[in-house]
Amino acid sequence: MSKDAVHRRVRSGRWRPIARGVYFVDDRPFTDAARIRAAVWGHGSDAVASGLAAAWWHGLVPTAPELVDLTLPRTAHSRPHPGSRIRRRDLGVRDIVERRGLRVTSLQLTAVENRAKVMDRALQGDAELTQLWATHLRNKGRYGSPRARINLQAAGEGSRSKAERLVAQLLTSAQITGWIANFPVGPFVVDFAFPDSKLVIEIDGFAFHSGVDDFVKDRNRQNYLVLHRWKVLRFTWWDLIERPERVIAEIRRAISVR
Repeated sequence: MSKDAVHRRVRSGRWRPIARGVYFVDDRPFTDAARIRAAVWGHGSDAVASGLAAAWWHGLVPTAPELVDLTLPRTAHSRPHPGSRIRRRDLGVRDIVERRGLRVTSLQLTAVENRAKVMDRALQGDAELTQLWATHLRNKGRYGSPRARINLQAAGEGSRSKAERLVAQLLTSAQITGWIANFPVGPFVVDFAFPDSKLVIEIDGFAFHSGVDDFVKDRNRQNYLVLHRWKVLRFTWWDLIERPERVIAEIRRAISVR
């Protein structure tokens, strides 16, 4: 299509310019998918959606991010447009896929570069832990690599046991006393208990490790605790890694409630 034809459509209001060389038909809703496509295409043919934008595109998170993360080669000269954030690095061909007509980071790279809950969601689907490790090692030195290694180790050895050790460390560092690990309550053993406050702390590991039997057992235990007037707080590996201050604050609040 000629430049004159494009300009006529823009002047008539039929097309709306979104970025350089990217136009949107104005009689259609500007959806999150359209917004992410425009952000990627507006930065050239080498641009790749990454971060939470890629996670949403792969179906790993329910909500599209307001800020679209993009990866561009180190030699690219494009500057970030409003609503986008650029990360400059050179990705290998194995770490880029085309999904629904858009270049995005692969499922495996997307999983290891996002938060623990995104990794867990990927492992519940098509991703394999060995694939995630290979992708992580292939991209060592990137921003967020140490955190990804911790999450991968937790997923491999069983995040529940690693998370329990982390809870004990957090409680000790916060100088919170009165707790007992692996405390028997009736027919069950709970992860942590504050007997004087009748408070139980339960830790949920990565969901991809869990089956129907685990789900039923957890619900039976929780129902028993509630019926016997125990307060129950549940935390995930993501809670402990991403917001430990909030975890400690909630525990303190629960202890203080009589």
